[in-house]
Amino acid sequence: MGSAAELAAAALVMLGFPALMLAALVPSVPAFAALAAVTYLADHYLHRKGSYLINRLSKVRAGLSIRFLIRQLLLVLLLARMSLSDDLIFYGAVACFIAFYGLQAPHGALVTLIRNRRRMPVATRNIDLKSRIRIPDAPPRRLLHRSAEKMLHLDLFAVAGVLVAAQADSAWFGFFGIGLTIVLGTGYVAVLLPFVRGRKTPPKADVVLAAVDDWLAAYRPETVLYFSGSRDSVYQVNMWLETMEQLDTRPLIILRERAILNNLAPTTVPVICVPGGVHLMNLDLSTVRVALYAANVGKNIHLLRVPTMKHVFIGHGDSDKLASVNPYSKVYDEVWTAGRAGRDRYAIADVGVRDDDIVEVGRPQLAPIQTWQGVPGDRIPTVLYAPTWEGWDGNPGNTSIVLAGENIVTRLVTADPPVRVLYKPHPFTGTVSKDAKAAHQRIAALVEKSAAERAADPRFTADSDAMAAAKAELTRIEARLAELAGAGGTKGDEAVATRDGIVDVHRHEEIARLRAEWNTAYWRSFPSYEHRVITGAQPRLYDCFNVSDAMVSDISSVVSDFIASGKPYAVTDSGELGAEEFKRQNTAVRAAVILANDAAGLGGLLDAVRDPSADPLADARTELKRYLLGPDEPKSIDQFNAAVGDLALKAEARNVGQESRLGAANADPAESAELTNALPGQRAASAGDTDGVSAG
Repeated sequence: MGSAAELAAAALVMLGFPALMLAALVPSVPAFAALAAVTYLADHYLHRKGSYLINRLSKVRAGLSIRFLIRQLLLVLLLARMSLSDDLIFYGAVACFIAFYGLQAPHGALVTLIRNRRRMPVATRNIDLKSRIRIPDAPPRRLLHRSAEKMLHLDLFAVAGVLVAAQADSAWFGFFGIGLTIVLGTGYVAVLLPFVRGRKTPPKADVVLAAVDDWLAAYRPETVLYFSGSRDSVYQVNMWLETMEQLDTRPLIILRERAILNNLAPTTVPVICVPGGVHLMNLDLSTVRVALYAANVGKNIHLLRVPTMKHVFIGHGDSDKLASVNPYSKVYDEVWTAGRAGRDRYAIADVGVRDDDIVEVGRPQLAPIQTWQGVPGDRIPTVLYAPTWEGWDGNPGNTSIVLAGENIVTRLVTADPPVRVLYKPHPFTGTVSKDAKAAHQRIAALVEKSAAERAADPRFTADSDAMAAAKAELTRIEARLAELAGAGGTKGDEAVATRDGIVDVHRHEEIARLRAEWNTAYWRSFPSYEHRVITGAQPRLYDCFNVSDAMVSDISSVVSDFIASGKPYAVTDSGELGAEEFKRQNTAVRAAVILANDAAGLGGLLDAVRDPSADPLADARTELKRYLLGPDEPKSIDQFNAAVGDLALKAEARNVGQESRLGAANADPAESAELTNALPGQRAASAGDTDGVSAG
């Protein structure tokens, strides 16, 4: 619904126009001028805030252009009510507003044309296209940013001039304002014209694609990470960026949506965003031997159809959710899992994935997670509550936040001896269920209230000097990060970002170092006993793992990842299956404290944290860690690289064998015809045919 200020501004806009009509009918120039100013300012405020209510106004046929046109018509009504309908100023105002409205069409067409022509068929990062093709600078941002609003507001001069003329009974002011509005509007259109032709426009699609193919031929990528999804799913590809940077082979990332590219985390790996399926299928990826897929989506078919590379599903997490055994997975040559548990899940699910096609590679992303060494003597234990979100299907077993969340947090904040609570909910929490959103808000309020009470408790004391020093360090780091972001950010539009979006490796490394320093300073900037609600990208979930001594969560990849730490954990049986059935259905909870929705079993978790020597589940966690995530040695990244190398050899062997068969077929026309008929995908690809696949 927007903020209270936005609601007030929207009310002023909607009520201001009927009031304007009354002022015109009275007629009263001062009242009309005051009310017009209110509608202008309220409208501008809503646009500057990017308010959701602006979109709602358009839906009820009160869009931006209509609001300006109505205000202009009401001004004409005011002139008529003042008996000025036979004066030149009346005809001048009518002619001005008609001409000004006529300028909207070429202005809007030019803005749209400029944006469309500067939208690249292939957008890239970390790829040198600048030396291969000419990509001109973007038009000045002031020309295109909120261009419709800027154009419409040029009527201010005419409106103000006509109002002064009506009040002062002098047409000179009116015609001056009218002339200024028409001249500025015409000038705005004229300034846009050069950007739709000649050297101010980027090359055509075929030239850009040829340049990308030229780069591909020089770079010769060997391993591709392919991803398609919504903007909210960008975390699924971001989690693999560091792994791609550590590959022994030449990596490449292929994305299908611009929204993903625009939200991709910084990386040194070359990135190509190809929205069009036909453009993707025409790229020269002949050197790629292994394609990695982080999600099961329909657009995967555009690359899956290429037979010269081997295709692998690597996923974006390891859990007992149904998504981890999606039947779609059988389209890949191999499915890579973290440990033995993933292999067994597919065997139990019986969805068509053969055991021979499953490879255990560990989880390279888990390297930053530190192994537990017990609670340091200088602080109280920290318990992380990291529930997952409610999901799309409304299953009450998806998340603990609705039925158990408040019980869990209440027991933790009132625990004796005391513990510190970190509450970090899934970023999607509350996006589907109003109950989940309300529960999250209550839990956050409970944590913040408990933090305030603890701050006033004389039993807890903080090192103010150390905290002040940490806050100063945070300020310094954030200032430097902002400076680096400004220095490294690409200014302009997609075309300019493609031209200039090559990462500075030294800057990239400095940012990584500063983020690590920021994380250390962040945890030192407040007392080690202070309860906290943690949302947003920073600190990361793994950073929360490392400062926690135990965790409470739900069935999700969060649990599987936390197991890498070896720390005690609890999982909530929100669906009330019962402890034994819950464990039977969910591998990751075999070494967990199982909680009912009343959270009564939390005492067992806290006992294990306070006295690790008496922890009854310690050995079970060690065994489960190996089962879920594979052995500690060799390191997961080494296992991953070995799997990439082995599969690349299989792809190469297949391609050599195919060439041999085709060579033999060329000597035997009958066999050649048979092979040609057997390979429709290759024949279609060579002819540029899409083989019935939508360009998407």
